[in-house]
Amino acid sequence: MVMDATNWDEDAYRNTILHERETQCRTVFRAIFAPSNPNHNPNPDIVVAASSDGSVAAYSLSSILSSIESRYGVPTPQQVFTAEPYCFLQAHEGPAYDVKFYGDDDDALLLSCGDDGWIRGWKWKELEESETPIHKQGSHVKPSIDLMNPQHRGPWYATSPISENNAIAVDHQRGSIYAAAGDSCAYCWDVETSKIKTVFKGHLDYLHSIIAPTGSNQIITGSEDGTARIWDCRNGKCVQVISPKRESLKEVSSVSCIALDASESWLACGSGKSLYVWNLLASEQISRISTPTTCQDVVFDDNHILAVGASSMLSRMDMNGKILSQIRCAPESAFSVSLHQSGVIVVAGYTGLVDVVSQFGSHSCTFRCTSV
Repeated sequence: MVMDATNWDEDAYRNTILHERETQCRTVFRAIFAPSNPNHNPNPDIVVAASSDGSVAAYSLSSILSSIESRYGVPTPQQVFTAEPYCFLQAHEGPAYDVKFYGDDDDALLLSCGDDGWIRGWKWKELEESETPIHKQGSHVKPSIDLMNPQHRGPWYATSPISENNAIAVDHQRGSIYAAAGDSCAYCWDVETSKIKTVFKGHLDYLHSIIAPTGSNQIITGSEDGTARIWDCRNGKCVQVISPKRESLKEVSSVSCIALDASESWLACGSGKSLYVWNLLASEQISRISTPTTCQDVVFDDNHILAVGASSMLSRMDMNGKILSQIRCAPESAFSVSLHQSGVIVVAGYTGLVDVVSQFGSHSCTFRCTSV
């Protein structure tokens, strides 16, 4: 076999190999559904993913399914499609850990947080309608909101490093964005003024997760110190410390993820290889559910609990821990599970894989996130 190397482009070849390796090593830390009008389209279409390369990208499920069908026919669970985003933001220097939508109307903001200590927000409608070519979007699209964690002053006027933001929550009614930070504090930001309203101090280690109930002026945080805490947003005081009842004193694990049910009466905490279910009204732990691997994300679906972790399994359980179903997903380790109001589930994790599961438990499609 003879190869003509006259027009060989060594730089292009190296860039191609590097891009392939980066794609294979990517981790999607959060994938969520974009808001849609249920009167116009009750089915989910847009998935937004935050990845380890600092990018936040939006993917159209209808376009992905159309491309798969045109190329391969009916998709199979083993088939992985490399998807091109229709919107791409180089949001952070370092990994992007979380994305949320602030509002669900024409003024909705797409928020992200990451390892660089910033929370950034873009107007979602402008991103959807942007005519900027995808390969030029990256860092050229400027955010509408830029919030950076404060630095703390120590001895001899030394300032601390800027701590990362591991998760965010929103309260559109009160105009607030909440951040779970790496300095063991949670912060409440005012959207209008871009200033910190409240600092929540009390955890002994960095925070993994944060949620903002809609029915009360409170937030709930989960920390590496092994506890979850409920805070009063009016004064920043901790009103309850939730310490999961573990089987032994040696079993000390962080609270890696938390979730509230729709009634905001039940709290699920993922800690190590266990899920703990609390009745908040009774301030009592109701059940401890053993999981085969470390639990990394959890969400309620009515009276059921969906959980993913350091394996490829998506588990559905009842409140007492009975396994109702298990679905093998594409990511070997999953960091995110999100539920659409139609019942469609999206699971994301290692190697940049996003798995879309229908409300009937079948795989709709699996795609790999890419950079541009």
